[in-house]
Amino acid sequence: MIARILKWLMLLQVLAVLGFAYLAMQAWGVASLAMALLLAAAMLLAVRALIVARNFQQSRRLGSPVPAQYQLGAVGAARLFFGELRATLRSSSWDMLHPRLHAADNIAGQGLPVLLVHGYVCNRGYWAQLSRQLARAGIAHDGVDLEPIGADIEDFVPQVEQAIGALCVRTGSAQVILVAHSMGGLVARAWLRHYGAARVARIVTIGTPHHGTALANLAAGANARQMSRIDGAPSAWLAQLAASETPETRALITSMYSHHDNIVAPQASAQLPGARNLAFGGIGHVALASDARVLRRLLAEITIKNEVTQPPSAPHFA
Repeated sequence: MIARILKWLMLLQVLAVLGFAYLAMQAWGVASLAMALLLAAAMLLAVRALIVARNFQQSRRLGSPVPAQYQLGAVGAARLFFGELRATLRSSSWDMLHPRLHAADNIAGQGLPVLLVHGYVCNRGYWAQLSRQLARAGIAHDGVDLEPIGADIEDFVPQVEQAIGALCVRTGSAQVILVAHSMGGLVARAWLRHYGAARVARIVTIGTPHHGTALANLAAGANARQMSRIDGAPSAWLAQLAASETPETRALITSMYSHHDNIVAPQASAQLPGARNLAFGGIGHVALASDARVLRRLLAEITIKNEVTQPPSAPHFA
């Protein structure tokens, strides 16, 4: 569904560029068609950039203090902004329009397969760059497309359960590792509450608003309301989810997050007590799953868990 919606939005953007180029030639006297198209494309890019800038402004206004070691100068702030803009453009204008993952065979001894769980208003195409690296490492993986878009998070839980079962059957593995971005991390925790830890060795959440995000108050859907913060406190659903978890449950989770997340506000909402919390700086929300620093650490988390499950004679990843 998301791919279809994004294709329609892409068509509208193309039509807008053509319309603006026509206007530039007819009303503003731009003589060159190429120049008119370039001007129109620049205007569209400026609109997309303004949306990203607005998210950064709101998340900073509602955000938590940035620790001294993660403070950014002018150059770092520029890299943060343009990195997030680039990731947003690539994800929404290409990767999620063609939601495919790269194949990797689960050779005996290569460890546990990975199930990828995307976030709010996304699909499995969001994981394109991570999927490529998993395939190169020989790690079997698959993704789940959570639908409908604005459903209750609890409605996504059976979809994750079905995907885990299918991945276990396909690979012959008794367990999987869950890697989840943003809302997907809450879906993974909700799945764990319903089905227990027997079939999961590790859950890695990336940029997940474990205690809600104020920006969800402006979004649509039952899942947005569940991710929201009311008067500075997590929603009732988030509070109930947290109350249901034991120290053993939390110990299964690694939370990776950025102090400059432009969607999770306050950014400290991504810290989960009792979990393994790994902080980054200078990375935006969408860029988290494609940033080289995060991918290296994420692959290390997956590989460490895989090595623990392997018999001594089994080959390790390079």
